[in-house]
Amino acid sequence: MKGIASVLIVDDDVNFCDTTVDLLNERGFDCVGVYSGTEAINKARETDFDVILMDIRMPVINGIEAHREIKKIRPHTEIIFVTAYRMDELARGVLREGEYGVVHKPSDIERVVKMIKRSGEGGTLILAVDDDPYTFETLKDHFEEEGFFVTSALNGEEAYKVARERPHEIIFIDAKLQPVNGLIIYLELKNINPDVKVVMMLAYKKEMKNVLMQALEPGAYAYLYKPFSIDEVIQKIESIISNR
Repeated sequence: MKGIASVLIVDDDVNFCDTTVDLLNERGFDCVGVYSGTEAINKARETDFDVILMDIRMPVINGIEAHREIKKIRPHTEIIFVTAYRMDELARGVLREGEYGVVHKPSDIERVVKMIKRSGEGGTLILAVDDDPYTFETLKDHFEEEGFFVTSALNGEEAYKVARERPHEIIFIDAKLQPVNGLIIYLELKNINPDVKVVMMLAYKKEMKNVLMQALEPGAYAYLYKPFSIDEVIQKIESIISNR
């Protein structure tokens, strides 16, 4: 994305739409808004937007239906979805089709700004595999604050399913998982996507030394020892992005 990013806001909540347009324009984007899926499709025919921020649940033509029509017209336009529902099944379905991410209402405008900028860099999809719900929820929150889209898995089977549905650029894996350890999961994920960058997470440095050495030998990108700072994690991600 070069120069000023052009952004289309699509939401049947007129106040939300107009406010978001104003806030993004203040931050230097070239932003306009429409209030329905039909208007969004027509607007996309007229203008090649860099990014579309699309409400999912709208009457007549919802955001998913509008997204599919727009992709026929502008296949390279990045679409970020907006929803008021944390566990929106429509959002999950469309992400499997290849869209960049989801913003939840009430949305943090700074997070939206970061997501728009990240989408212009090609987008970064991250998978966190950890059987400690607190760890991956913490990672998820921090990653999303930085504008990344992150999915999570508690075990190998969940990780394989997510990785097959959609390729991720970076995967964080806890080395000490049960019943299958992180090394085995790592090797299978590399079979699914050989280009993925994997960061191994270890809480037991001495105990997991052999696992770490085996992971590094076939090409794991890096490792982190728990407890780690979120700044350290973000630095790993930024390093991977800069070396694309």
